[in-house]
Order: sequence, then structure tokens, then C-alpha cells
Amino acid sequence: MLLFPPPSCPRLIVKIGSALLVDPDGGVRRDWLAGIATDIADRVAAGQQVAVVSSGAIALGARRLGLAAGGRASLEDAQAAAATGQIALSGTWAEVLGAVGLTAAQMLVTLDDLEDRRRYLNAAATLDRLLSLGVVPILNENDSVATAEIRFGDNDRLAARVAQAAGASAVVLLSDVDGLYDRNPALPGAAHIPRVERVDARIEGVADAGSASGMGSGGMVSKIAAARIAAAAGAHLAIASGRVERPLSTPARHTLFVAERAAPARKAWLAGGLTARGTIHVDAGAAAALAAGASLLAAGVVRVEGEFARGDLVAIRAPDRGIARGLAEYDAADARRLAGRRRDDHAAILGYAPRAAIVHRSHMALT
Repeated sequence: MLLFPPPSCPRLIVKIGSALLVDPDGGVRRDWLAGIATDIADRVAAGQQVAVVSSGAIALGARRLGLAAGGRASLEDAQAAAATGQIALSGTWAEVLGAVGLTAAQMLVTLDDLEDRRRYLNAAATLDRLLSLGVVPILNENDSVATAEIRFGDNDRLAARVAQAAGASAVVLLSDVDGLYDRNPALPGAAHIPRVERVDARIEGVADAGSASGMGSGGMVSKIAAARIAAAAGAHLAIASGRVERPLSTPARHTLFVAERAAPARKAWLAGGLTARGTIHVDAGAAAALAAGASLLAAGVVRVEGEFARGDLVAIRAPDRGIARGLAEYDAADARRLAGRRRDDHAAILGYAPRAAIVHRSHMALT
């Protein structure tokens, strides 16, 4: 078994799930966490920069408040548990990292912080400065203010987005499973998949959305989504078991998702976007043209879903799959009016000079 990632990897993001950090009674697994801190210290001493995306705030807060269902019985319970538990979580991280000579910093982010371009760049700058100072940023979704409509909902995808913002070359999702299997690992005959070169429909089809612990909010589906985001940003991603002591220094079985060639920063941000305001469905001819590097023209649009303004992020779907994300050149109403129509008709339909495309290739990223 190989150790992933190697300590020579310049910048690493480690995601730790609730089931690893919090025991079934709602207390911190302090000895295990101290081992992780030692692993991080060893990697920092070797020249690696490390940031941690840490779950656990809701689980810790629910115990302190005596809330049912682990604090997830309602949105209000989850927000209250998060607000209470985040203090305990950040304090614990500061303590265990301080014990090995490292300084911790807390960053709470919302979905909008990484979906809005200006706020994304601000978060990226903060991460870069902290890491360059040798600090270990501890990140978590700000669940005390997040709602169902404006949240990541799991820290797997958050970790991939953080890797993108930080310019990291590797992500490790420490979980209660040791990687991806060809079916639910609880089923007889399930086979471990050690390496994935590309996230395609087959890989997405074997994902199991269940969370084995009951404490977390993400399953294998969220981890596959994270792998897709990380790969587009040029970061390798591994799903590995945290059910061992010192998981960052103990070679163990895992699934490695191999990174693609890194896209330019803006296109990687577009590809990783999660809050598309609408969906533009295209025919097979348009899908082939986009794959060859063309802009999306109205003639290839089959239908338009959702309500969006010019400049909003939209998803682009071929007949059988999602293929791209980009910034709309028209609002939803005008895009519907132009769908399927040739460019010669556009000015008469709109009553003003048309733009070059529905989504221009400069503002589009294939997914």
C-alpha cells in the first residue's frame, strides 16, 4: 500500500467526517484527533502546507444542548447545534495543534462565499496567506446561518472547493469507508476500486448515497461530486478510511481519483459551481460542438429551465448528461425566445442587436 498523498505534495486539504471526530455519545475522540495533529505537524515540518475541513460542530452542539436526532431534527435545531458546537470544535483543534507546536485558524464559509466570484477570491487570498505563514486553517460550513437553499450540505464538496481556492494539489477525504466499491460495501461480493481515471456515468452509478454513521450529511454521492470538482481544478483526491490511528502516516487501502490537467482558474471555478440558476438543454450536435471548443449557439438549444439573469451561472445538458457550466449571455426569457432559432432571426425576435452566443466559450467550462 502507498501513502497518499506523499509529504512532498506542496499543499494538501484534509477533510474529516463527523463519525471520525465525534464518538456515538457526542464527545470528541481526543486521542485519535491528537494523532491527526501529530501527522499534520510531521507534514508541515517536511515542508507541506495543510488545511483541514472539519465536520463535527452539529454533533458536538447537539450533545451539549440535549437535542434529538443528533441536532438534525429541524433546520433551527441544526443551526443552534452548529453555533454551540463550533466553539467546542475550534477550541479542540487549537488545543491539539498547539500541543504539537502549530497555530490553528478558523474559517467559517457559506456556499455564497465560494460561489460569488469576488468573495471566492477573498477567501482564496486569506487561505493562501494563512498557509504561507505556516498556520493550519480549520474550515467548516457556517451551519449556524446556512439554509437548505444556500448551503453545501456536506463537507466533501466543500473540501474540493477549498482545494480549488487554495491551489492545492491533493485532497484526502477521511471517512468511515476505505474508498469506492462497485456496489454497497455491505453487500456480498463488493469489490474495492483502487483507482479512477475519470468520473463518468459508470462511476457515478456505483455511488451509494447512504451515510453509515448517521452523524454525517454526505455519502458516496457527495464524495464522487467532490472528486469531479477536485479533478477539474487539477487536484488528485483520495477517499480513505480514518478508522485507523494516524491515518495520514499509515499506508492503507484507498481510492484515488486522478486529476485532469488543471483548467485556468476562472474555468475551474465555473466547473466547480454548485448553484446553477437554470439549465439549458442542447441537442447532440451542439454537445459535439461544445466538446470541440465552440460557444453555445441558440440553434442548438432544445429548451430552457429555470429563471436566471444575464451573467448568472447555468448548467448545460446534452440529451443524456450534464456537459458544461457557464455564464448566460441572456436572461431566461430571452433565451427561451431564441431556443432553436438561427442567428439571422435573432434581431427581429429580440428587438435589439443580438449577442454572439447563448453562452460564450470564454465563460464556459466543460464538466
